[in-house]
Amino acid sequence: MLTTTGTGHADPYAPPLPAPELAPSTLDARYAAERRSIEAALRTAHEIGDRERARALGGFLRPGRHFLYFDPRDRGRAVEVVGDLARARRVAVLVPGADTTLATFDDRAGKPWSTPGGGARALYREAARTEPGPDLAVVAWLGYAAPRTFSGDVLTDERAAHGGRELRRFLGGLHEANPRASVGLLCHSYGSVVCGRAGLEGRGPEAAAWRRVTDIALFGSPGTAAWSAYGLGRAARVWAGRGASDWMEDVPHVRVLGLGLGPDPVSPEFGARVFQAGSGGHSDYLAPGSPSLRNLAGVALGRPDQVTQVTRA
Repeated sequence: MLTTTGTGHADPYAPPLPAPELAPSTLDARYAAERRSIEAALRTAHEIGDRERARALGGFLRPGRHFLYFDPRDRGRAVEVVGDLARARRVAVLVPGADTTLATFDDRAGKPWSTPGGGARALYREAARTEPGPDLAVVAWLGYAAPRTFSGDVLTDERAAHGGRELRRFLGGLHEANPRASVGLLCHSYGSVVCGRAGLEGRGPEAAAWRRVTDIALFGSPGTAAWSAYGLGRAARVWAGRGASDWMEDVPHVRVLGLGLGPDPVSPEFGARVFQAGSGGHSDYLAPGSPSLRNLAGVALGRPDQVTQVTRA
């Protein structure tokens, strides 16, 4: 039986309603099905007095929002599309880190850009500003159970292993929805561990979809569980960035007996292309006007010439 975290009580939220498999011809039906699931969850939130969840779900139902997946159980999962997925030549998938839930999908401490939904919209607007009329869709992918920042889960890649499998499965569905588009992964904080595990999964039914990933950006990363950029995507450009005020710099970048997440992605030894991330902190990478947002928009668009790299001494 599904239970709410730490209570032992049955989860009051129902499983997702049936939705069609992803395909170019089924996207509208998929969006409609997920909207019905959100409406059902909102009714439950009102019935049980879950005000925080009700406030978040009310925002999900604003006109023009499109979800490919929604599951309100436990801390929740949601996958939103910003832009025209069916016609995009390029899809950027934003993978968030710890403490991301349905309640924090759109806003966190007054910084909407630090969340999957708000960050995806900030990225889409920046891409449109730098390249008018970009043929781009941005996906806010909360497709895994993100750990809590102050928990033992963030010290290992156990949750990321499951998240990596889910991410690869999603990329397979994305390939069915739009067989033409190339993909960029933008991975924040613990989300970079999820992307790392997805890259380390090796061959499998999603291998063809993974080959469409041309860029992987790791920002605010504690590590990826991979020993080098080459291990993440042999054909992909791997980018890494860290803001000057990001506390993640102080995290030990080790991996011993399954504890720790491996080398620092911005270190020369890791071998990533390091982009300028400015002076921001851990939650500021997609802040409007920041150099990190400009550079991540270049990665999202698949335009390496628009990314300002750090020159190593």
